[in-house]
Amino acid sequence: MMTAATRIEVLSLYRRVLRIARGWHAQSDLPRDTETERKYIVQEARALFRHNEKLTDQESIKKCIAECEARIDIGMHYRNPYPRPLYLPPMGLATQKGRRLQAQQRLRKQAKPLYLQSHDET
Repeated sequence: MMTAATRIEVLSLYRRVLRIARGWHAQSDLPRDTETERKYIVQEARALFRHNEKLTDQESIKKCIAECEARIDIGMHYRNPYPRPLYLPPMGLATQKGRRLQAQQRLRKQAKPLYLQSHDET
């Protein structure tokens, strides 16, 4: 069950993201880019918060909060709302002979940074 303090923290984080979107300006200073990035921020926030609204485990809720805060910090620092890409070759983590695909997938999941935990690999 989500505690009242956690609920308040999540709701304030959601409001913070929406406030950031409202005041967002693209680096290119083009109105079209600014509007596109604002829409992306709002859509991404809604999708991720709705996807995680049924979480009850405190540990997973804290991980989602940490991911959101990391994405806010990175986005504000680089003035780019899109998640930074992860550059790992498909079979590049393990070079030992005899490693299977499942071991590769496990290593890739462990190597994924905090701010990309909610994104599936393409």
